[in-house]
Amino acid sequence: MKLLALALLAGLASALGFAPLGLWPVTIFAFAALLWLIEGAPSLRSALARGWWFGVGQFALGLNWIATAFTYQAAMPAWLGWLAVVLLSLFLAIYPAAAAGLAWRWGKGSHVARTLILAAAWIVTEWLRGTLFTGFAWNPVGVSLVPLSITSVATWIGTYGLSGVVVLGGGLLAWPAPGKLVERFFDNVRPAVAVAIAGLIIYLLIPGLLYLLPGPGATVPDRSQPLIRVVQPNIGQQNKWDPGFEAENFRRLAGLSGRPGAAPRLILWPEAATPDFLSYERRPRRRLAALIGPDDLLLLGGVEPVFAADGQGVAAFNSVYVLSSDAVLRGRYDKAHLVPYGEYLPMRPLLSAIGLSRLAPGDLDFRGGPGPRTLDLGRFGRAGVQVCYEIIFSGQVVDRADRPDFIFNPSNDAWFGGWGPPQHLAQARLRAIEEGLPVIRATPTGISAVIDAQGRVLDSLPLGAAGAIESRIPRAAPPTLFARFGNLLSFAFALLLVAGAIAVRRKTR
Repeated sequence: MKLLALALLAGLASALGFAPLGLWPVTIFAFAALLWLIEGAPSLRSALARGWWFGVGQFALGLNWIATAFTYQAAMPAWLGWLAVVLLSLFLAIYPAAAAGLAWRWGKGSHVARTLILAAAWIVTEWLRGTLFTGFAWNPVGVSLVPLSITSVATWIGTYGLSGVVVLGGGLLAWPAPGKLVERFFDNVRPAVAVAIAGLIIYLLIPGLLYLLPGPGATVPDRSQPLIRVVQPNIGQQNKWDPGFEAENFRRLAGLSGRPGAAPRLILWPEAATPDFLSYERRPRRRLAALIGPDDLLLLGGVEPVFAADGQGVAAFNSVYVLSSDAVLRGRYDKAHLVPYGEYLPMRPLLSAIGLSRLAPGDLDFRGGPGPRTLDLGRFGRAGVQVCYEIIFSGQVVDRADRPDFIFNPSNDAWFGGWGPPQHLAQARLRAIEEGLPVIRATPTGISAVIDAQGRVLDSLPLGAAGAIESRIPRAAPPTLFARFGNLLSFAFALLLVAGAIAVRRKTR
């Protein structure tokens, strides 16, 4: 029982590496503890239990922001949010449990083999977590390394492969052999020679140690690139859908959009910025078009209703519109990866009968669009769009047959307290690194940001602040290896780790 409690504490500690705390060394030490717990497990059942409790701790702390979302939902009590966090954590912990069980079963007899198997299993189970039952890919362990230069290896092995690197780091810390080797070395070599050799090793390791330091600072925007203005109105969730606050919402968005200038601008508003049905109502389009110059474009989120033949609304799309100064819609993207219980209620007849509802207001469920697509914005280039939650899905954010110049990620993070928004930003940075594409985020309350193709934040607006970012669209990098092959690279890395484990076990025997 004590060891299960230790597994829970290690899981809680592992979540300290996620934003906003960013204590990534603690995450690596937590995985060292998990490996020690797995190695000491007397049976497969015990190893599964330890992995499961580790997962419960990690998800319960890392996903605490979900409880905040329920405080904005009048149809259900706020305490239900904490129950949702616990129940979701109990379910998601199945994946770490499976990884721990595989490591115990196939890594017997060798710490190195067990570490390699756990890393490979973690890669695969994280991918499964992001895929099965519509997927919930939030906070892969690799995202804890985003502040470090080593995150750039995600271009070769993807986010899930980066999670495997975290596990390998834990295995290195928990490996008993290096300590014994050092002890024997100093027992059998003259002190002066030992100091000289140790100094040489440290000198040779300096480049590798530097690689673990925070990456280089943000670069200066390229002034030859198109001008953008990212608007963050600081409209809280408690006011967003209040009809009496609609005029104030528009006033803030309009005021922060700035006045047209000599240079064409791409103005970016957050998810669901307007309550108007832009495809059906010309007057709201004209009102919006009056805010921009003749050569400007406005990208903004809204709701696209779906009507039946009798005129009754039957569903809706969570959409992003491209609006020009002549009040014409030049393109539209419909969100494809919807949030269960947020944008639609699974098994609606059953769950609604017991008093449950979705978190977003309204009685109609949203429908999913066809998937990633690229919008042609003329002089502003080609934009991929990922609305809010969609940006967290590694390998699923870009139309690979029509590669964009940048990704626009409008979001509404006003639901998610102090932990959700910085975690969302960190995952958007990983998408930029993987794909070699800039990511531009526009949110109502923060964190809005301009991220370059190396995942560096060039400019941002903090939580709870109203303002606008005036910058340039960063240049895209050449397609990365990940941009060409996607998560096949993560699986290839996992297979390489398994092959290494097999080789180690054979040598041990």
